[in-house]
Amino acid sequence: MLLHRQPDLTVVMDNVNKAHNLSAILRSCDCVGIGHVHAVSYRKYIHAKQNNAAAGSSKWTALHLHHDIETVYKTLEDDGMQILVATNREGCVDFRDIDYTRPTALVVGAEWDGISEEAIKGADYAVSIPMLGMVESLNVSAATAIILFEAQRQRENKGMYRNLQLEQECFERLLFEASYPRLSRELIEQGSPYPQLDEEGNIIL
Repeated sequence: MLLHRQPDLTVVMDNVNKAHNLSAILRSCDCVGIGHVHAVSYRKYIHAKQNNAAAGSSKWTALHLHHDIETVYKTLEDDGMQILVATNREGCVDFRDIDYTRPTALVVGAEWDGISEEAIKGADYAVSIPMLGMVESLNVSAATAIILFEAQRQRENKGMYRNLQLEQECFERLLFEASYPRLSRELIEQGSPYPQLDEEGNIIL
């Protein structure tokens, strides 16, 4: 799982507050190798199904809570990411025409209001999923999944899932936490460093 993680691919949820949508988006993110997701919310916490989080973590994907879109965009720009907003306005780019092998952040909007004007103004591209039926848009979690799996397809074709993308220090930390969850929590509380692991995953004493 860690070998497939894509640290330069992320999702920003712009006031997506329904628990089932939050949970579905987090699941899709994990499926394509996203380890960190951002959420903008005016609330003090956001609640995903089986996950009550305020800048906390689900089991596999860390969820970072922010209170304004500008703060998130500053972080993403500092990381050199292109910012895409998913919307169905006129003039959007077909989501399949974007190069997702570049460092990319996908911004998706609230269930009723869609993407905020602030989010649209600060983005590099507005992308849409072509709709051929009577409905004008998809559920936010379904739309997110469709776009993310296009990103996965492009990245697989380029071999980006065959080589470790995480920095070695981050990889070793996450490997220890996944292998020894209770011990890692105890060491964090104590302020103690993690011990090294051998090739079999055993702790080196």
